[in-house]
Amino acid sequence: MTIPNRNLNFPTAIKYGAGRIRELADFCRASGIERPLLVTDPGLAAMPMVKAIVEDVKKSGLGIAVFADVRPNPVESNITDGVRAFKAGNHDGVIAFGGGSGLDIGKMIALMHGQSISVFDLEDIGDWWTRADASKIAPIIAVPTTAGTGSEVGRAGVVTHPDTHEKKIIFHPAIMPRVSILDPELTVALPAKLTAATGMDALSHNLEAYCAPFYHPLAKGVALEGMRLIKENLVKAVKKPKDLDARGNMLVASAMGATAFQAGLGAMHALAHPFGGLYDAHHGLLNAILMPYVLKANRKKIEKDIERAAAYLGIKGGFNGFLKWILALRKEIGIPHKLSDIGIDSKRLDEIAAMAVKDPSAGGNPIQFSVKQYKALAKKAVVGDL
Repeated sequence: MTIPNRNLNFPTAIKYGAGRIRELADFCRASGIERPLLVTDPGLAAMPMVKAIVEDVKKSGLGIAVFADVRPNPVESNITDGVRAFKAGNHDGVIAFGGGSGLDIGKMIALMHGQSISVFDLEDIGDWWTRADASKIAPIIAVPTTAGTGSEVGRAGVVTHPDTHEKKIIFHPAIMPRVSILDPELTVALPAKLTAATGMDALSHNLEAYCAPFYHPLAKGVALEGMRLIKENLVKAVKKPKDLDARGNMLVASAMGATAFQAGLGAMHALAHPFGGLYDAHHGLLNAILMPYVLKANRKKIEKDIERAAAYLGIKGGFNGFLKWILALRKEIGIPHKLSDIGIDSKRLDEIAAMAVKDPSAGGNPIQFSVKQYKALAKKAVVGDL
């Protein structure tokens, strides 16, 4: 095989360990931040944990403020309101704090506060990212409180378009956080259902990156080890929420998944994005439900890869054994089997399929499904026809 030219990047500085959040002010200063805007969601902003972190940073002499107007599926107004708060407070950096929504909007605020164009002009298409003035992008410290999206090590964020309801991936190399703090103590309070859904999101990232058809052996190796960490720790994290080792390993696996998916994603995400945009459903939960249906649809292209993964993970039975493990894992941690279980019907499948085939993630699927094939696959996931 002739190996094509590829750019392989693994640049994020990760600070891992229980209690590392107490070094936040030091990491801000090292990144040139004296007046950080902490961006998070309303639920987290009201928690004693966040209030204590803000007070700790204030005591260190930094001029911190909080912006918490962030929806679970973020929209453009969350960014514009955040930019307004950033400018009003004369901030010089962002602490992106929380799950995927808080992390993504934090990164978008750092990106957009100095731009004169729309955030959608920076969609991840070709070289659109060069439209931004990189010198105006503020430094970012990322602090995940869920083990799922891995946005703390990524150069993109997801925002729902107000007119089309499409989830748009906004990209710029300079929104890679300077530092990511992976502190398992911050994830202990996450409810079991969200631990399960976000953990399956991390699995979907590792799994789709591993199955992507592009040459990227570094990412494939990271993805494989990420899957092993999830196999050994997700159930523990769901059932024993104070297990810091399990929580920590899931945080690492989540970061690994987002590092790996520079190799590509696939039909799970190509479908999860429109379902999430049209039904306002949880992204990780959508990926969790879609996972076995997409695996089965891709079987003819990925069977040997999955056999290798199963062997590494200690799963017997090759592809069939791997699929059974996914189904058993979902059942054990309370993931529904079909999309109709979370209120999604078949009425908008034509829209879903048309959006899925155009989604950037579709290009990384091992099989390039047609609109008709996406519709059939989506219907199977809605009604539970595996």
